[in-house]
Order: sequence, then structure tokens, then C-alpha cells
Amino acid sequence: MSPYLFCAVLLAGLLHASWNAIVKRGSDTLFTTILVTGSAALIAALCLPFVTAPDPRSWPWLAASTVLQAGYYLLVARTYRVTDMSAAYPLMRGCAPILVALVGGVVLGERLPGLAWAGIGLICFGILCMSHGIVRRQMWLPLLNAGVIATYTLVDALGARQSGSALGYTLWLFLLSGLPLPVWALATRAPQLFAYARSNWGYGLVGGVGTLTSYGVVLWVMTQAPVAMVSALRETSILFGVLISALVLRERVTRQRWVAAGLIVAGAVVLRVCG
Repeated sequence: MSPYLFCAVLLAGLLHASWNAIVKRGSDTLFTTILVTGSAALIAALCLPFVTAPDPRSWPWLAASTVLQAGYYLLVARTYRVTDMSAAYPLMRGCAPILVALVGGVVLGERLPGLAWAGIGLICFGILCMSHGIVRRQMWLPLLNAGVIATYTLVDALGARQSGSALGYTLWLFLLSGLPLPVWALATRAPQLFAYARSNWGYGLVGGVGTLTSYGVVLWVMTQAPVAMVSALRETSILFGVLISALVLRERVTRQRWVAAGLIVAGAVVLRVCG
């Protein structure tokens, strides 16, 4: 992986952690998620006329990912309603690259060198160490979402590679997956949504730009580099998530989680060296 691609994935990780923090900080995690997804869908719609449309071969993958992404947004909102970001985010994101690395070799036919597996292992181990202490009854939501993340990552890797236009694929994905929640809210809770949006629309806009840019960058890099490496490296967003949790959200971050963050850094370095 070239230094340019490496830095692009790190930027995507920072943006991803940032929009998750916006959802967690919102007084209503569901409405904040709706504002983020709705903003991303609106931005995508405005940009679509100026980009190349994805190849029809990618449409089935796009449809499948739309359903998965909508479910992912619901699970994010629910998870942050009951669990601290510093506990749930590592577990939610940490299991996904393990699944992607194991399944990706079969689905995508990618073969990684031993050193790359070592880097992926370090990142995953560090992320899972961060989840220590999470209440058992609250673990099922992050774990379920980890499965959703791993599935849509592989689906989108295949879709983006067949699309001939990673940007066009990304914009259509965010337009389609960003509509269900806002449409549902407008149909069932419009007065509450409008009241919340009046004072929180800025968070939605910033979060929408963050999630759209973050995933667009990742999908583009996946067309240039092995998916397992990109997926694992992207989860260095945990580092940014922990820093944001401590400095912005004022959550208590234990010494063990800082040590785990060091393991993630080591894994990122290994991936950079082997690339």
C-alpha cells in the first residue's frame, strides 16, 4: 500500500470516528443519526449529476448494501443510546476486520503475506482489548453490528470493483441508504424531527459530510489495495474514537485502553511496512 493510500485510509478513520462522536453527543441518538444520513443523502443527490454512473453489474451489490447500511445506522443509534462510545465503538469495529480478512480470501481470492496477517492481528487484538469491561448484556448490539459491517464491507468491495466508478457507486449508496430513516421519521414523528433539526442541523451536516467522505475514500482505496488490509487499517479510527471520547465526550478511558491503542498503532505500522 502506497504512502498516499495509507494516509487516505487514516483520514477516513478520523472522519468516521468524528461522525460517530456526533451521534453519541446528540441528545437524541436516533434523530441525530437521521440528520446525518439525511444530509449525506442530500449531498449525494446534488453531486450525482456530475459523476460517472456505476456499471449495471454493480447494481445488485448496491441494492444489498443499501439494506445493510440502513440496518447499520439503526444499530449505531441504538448502541450509543445504551453504551459509552469508548466501550462499544472498539467492539463494534474491531470484530469486523477479522471477519473480512477470513472471508475475503475466499470471496475475493486475495492472498496476503504473513506480515500483513500479523499487522491485521495486532490491530484486531488491540481493538478487542479496548472492549474489556463492557457490560455483557450490552455486548450483543456491537457484535451484531460488527457482523453487519463485515458483510457490507465485502459487498461494497465487490460492487465498487465492478462499478467502474467508485465515486458514483458511493454516492448512489448514500442516497439510497440515507433515505429510509428520514422518510420513516417524516411519516411518523415529523413535528419532533423538525423541532430537533432546528437546533441540531449543523451536527447533521458535518456528520453527513464526514460519513460520505470517509466511506467514499475507503471504497476507492479498496479498488487499489487488498480489502482485508484496508478494512483493518481503517479501524485505526478506534484511536481517534478513544481520543474524542476522552477529550470531547469526557468519558473515562482506562489505562488498558490506552495500551490497546498502542497495539493498534503497532499493527498500522506493520501494515505500512509490508505494503
